Amino acid sequence: MGTVQIRNARKSYGSVEVLHGVSIDIEEGEFVALVGPSGCGKSTLLRMIAGLEEITSGHILIGDRIVNDVAPKDRDIAMVFQNYALYPHKNVRDNMGFALRQRRVSRDEINVRVTEAARILGLEELLDRKPRALSGGQRQRVAMGRAIVRDPNVFLFDEPLSNLDAKLRVQMRSEIKELHQRLKTTTIYVTHDQIEAMTLADRVVVMNSGVIEQAGPPLELYDNPATLFVAAFIGSPPMNFFEGDLVGGTGLVMGDGTRLALPEADPKGRQRATVGVRAEHFDLAEKGWPATVSVVEPTGSETLVMARLAGDVVRVLIRGRTAVQPGETIHLRPQRGSLHFFDAAPVPEVAQMEDVA
Repeated sequence: MGTVQIRNARKSYGSVEVLHGVSIDIEEGEFVALVGPSGCGKSTLLRMIAGLEEITSGHILIGDRIVNDVAPKDRDIAMVFQNYALYPHKNVRDNMGFALRQRRVSRDEINVRVTEAARILGLEELLDRKPRALSGGQRQRVAMGRAIVRDPNVFLFDEPLSNLDAKLRVQMRSEIKELHQRLKTTTIYVTHDQIEAMTLADRVVVMNSGVIEQAGPPLELYDNPATLFVAAFIGSPPMNFFEGDLVGGTGLVMGDGTRLALPEADPKGRQRATVGVRAEHFDLAEKGWPATVSVVEPTGSETLVMARLAGDVVRVLIRGRTAVQPGETIHLRPQRGSLHFFDAAPVPEVAQMEDVA
């Protein structure tokens, strides 16, 4: 069985605890992405599942078996690393079949598995090449092929695309997703790139400082972030935030006295809150929140406008094109049903909006 169960897993290095009782169940055939900023504990958790890091306390089960003390080679997992980890003196065929030879699988069976994996990944014509004769994307496919031939219960990916350029990352994302749809193997994928997590995974687990902030389908996290951290981390461009006192149910008074009319009230009836609005949920209107345009970034199909409102940067995503210019005052109206209310708190640094001159 390809299920993975993590039960109150903790990891400490001396007196420093880096994972604080993480628990999550991963179903057979599910693609789960662990995402979060550097130092949040996602790679440490993946390495604990792989057996490359000892678990301090708690339990990790693969299938019905507790694997805390099971050697990595006996966990029926295959791992794809960030740096490919290919043998430079071996050709593609030998790199892909190496782990099977170590397990004393017959030569005929190795040839069958390597040939099939090469067919799936489009590597048939590259089997006799050495890694130095391959592009970055081809090397990553070889690393994936080496994992596929083992026919494991669980695939583990540790930031496999971070060394590739932007165009190749998009291509490899599609290939990894197509591969999972074809093989249906349980996959745990670690990345710091929330776009990768959103586009690849059936379920996204957002981690922060050694704990799970929220787990769920990608669009659920986008539409209904449970915490200010998740709201700030998920989404590109990032969500806009405005902190202040809630007055009369539908008014927000910010620290400098600016009053913003809200199209809806906080369902929890807070007296003070941080209000979030995504960039695409603003309409340009005759009356609304006044903001001074700083930067206009046209991309063709849409335009990102950055402006200043009460001293803060606000991002507005406009579908199509716009005639607004830097220095112009625009009026923003949040769409009804688009507001996110959180307890008043500073925006997490991981997603704070940079200053715009």
